[in-house]
Amino acid sequence: METSAFASLAADAASLNGSCMQGCWRHAQRRLATTMGIRDTVRILGIGNPLLDVSANVPTDLLTKYGLEANNAILAEQRHRPLVRELRDHYAAAYVAGGATQNAIRVAQWMLQRPGSTAYFGAVGNDDFAERMRAAARQDGVHVQYHVDEVEPTGTCAVLVTNQGQCRSLVADLGAANTYKIEHLQHPDQWQLVEAAQCFYIAGFFLTVSPESASAVGEHVSRNPEKTFCMNLSAPFLLQVPEYWDRFCAIQPHVDVYFGNEAEACALAQRLGLVSDEVETLTRAQLIETAVALATKTPKITARPRTVVFTCGAEPTVLVIGDRQRIWSMTEYGVIPCPENEMVDTNGAGDAFVGGFLAMMVQGRPLTECVAAGNYAAYVVIRRSGCTFPEKPHFRYRGVQVMV
Repeated sequence: METSAFASLAADAASLNGSCMQGCWRHAQRRLATTMGIRDTVRILGIGNPLLDVSANVPTDLLTKYGLEANNAILAEQRHRPLVRELRDHYAAAYVAGGATQNAIRVAQWMLQRPGSTAYFGAVGNDDFAERMRAAARQDGVHVQYHVDEVEPTGTCAVLVTNQGQCRSLVADLGAANTYKIEHLQHPDQWQLVEAAQCFYIAGFFLTVSPESASAVGEHVSRNPEKTFCMNLSAPFLLQVPEYWDRFCAIQPHVDVYFGNEAEACALAQRLGLVSDEVETLTRAQLIETAVALATKTPKITARPRTVVFTCGAEPTVLVIGDRQRIWSMTEYGVIPCPENEMVDTNGAGDAFVGGFLAMMVQGRPLTECVAAGNYAAYVVIRRSGCTFPEKPHFRYRGVQVMV
């Protein structure tokens, strides 16, 4: 960095005193990120479907009305068109900048507390919703570079919260998010951040939009072994629909770290022939077997072992590391208990876990600390409405309960 920038920041630091210290230092940090340029600060890059979450607590009969299931995620069909309006008009819906990948990146940025450490690409409409998301992301310290589509509106995700916050059903209407093209990624303004970032994250949802972009990033990471490519299974339907399964298999050889939950693990186990299609819930043994299969029995280009992380709500998290020759590690980690009367909204818990995990991983921290940070971030988010968090994290690694 130029000497003048150091001098300016030193002047800022010299002026810090009393109650303004934290605010002034954050301002100085933002100036530092701007001075150096985002290329010099970005550590994690996410690419996904930016959506405005429209979230509300609803009775279970509303799920029945729209043919939905608790703890599931689908793409909106014609019959779901009135849903967002109904949530707005009858259930006091809250609006939060969302989308699975954008949520995880926002949480990672929050955990890192260094402006410009994360960046995010996706497609939005030319409308007020997009401006709200852009402002919210920048306020969080995330550097966003959206492709703006002039025809489609910014996408939305209806979030139906039931069972006193313990269950959520997601209905995504992608809108402009569905217009993302590889040309945006390959433009020098975006590709310079691909070259600069060390860790990449996509949700499986993005494979429904631009598998070419996901493959381009995966190929870049495979050519640069010091980088890491992470992916979330995201939803059972992405593993069940043949077209999406083919896209999942195409990107799989590039993936270093997989995240998923127990429902997605069940769909994957069915696809891999580990259980019958009639099985609705995996036993712990079957869950671990599925993680082992994904880590050791599926294609991978680089020699680096693959890490598989399955979160299971209040049950222990499963983490398996392996390659085609052996299982390197197979561990279960306890989570932070949350009393039911403190649980507000489980929507975003999985995304928050990923964000916390990535924030530690990109700093080279041990995997046990990555899991602990993921647990902490998820614990914070489920006690609030939507994927939101306080101004600062208070994570201090003090270990995590190792179950196996």
